[in-house]
Amino acid sequence: MLAKEIREKSNEELLKDVDLLKEELFNLRFQQATGQLENSARMKDIKKTIARIKTIMGERTRVAE
Repeated sequence: MLAKEIREKSNEELLKDVDLLKEELFNLRFQQATGQLENSARMKDIKKTIARIKTIMGERTRVAE
């Protein structure tokens, strides 16, 4: 998910996205621990997307203050 796409969403939508991404990351970690993970690069992508969302949400709160 690009920063442009993230900025177009509301905070509520972003919080839902973060929850879904964290759940997916948990499942990928579980697959990695059991040796079933096929695409390890997806974990890195999810972590970066979560960081982007949190950064943009932080920017919004700083602007609002």
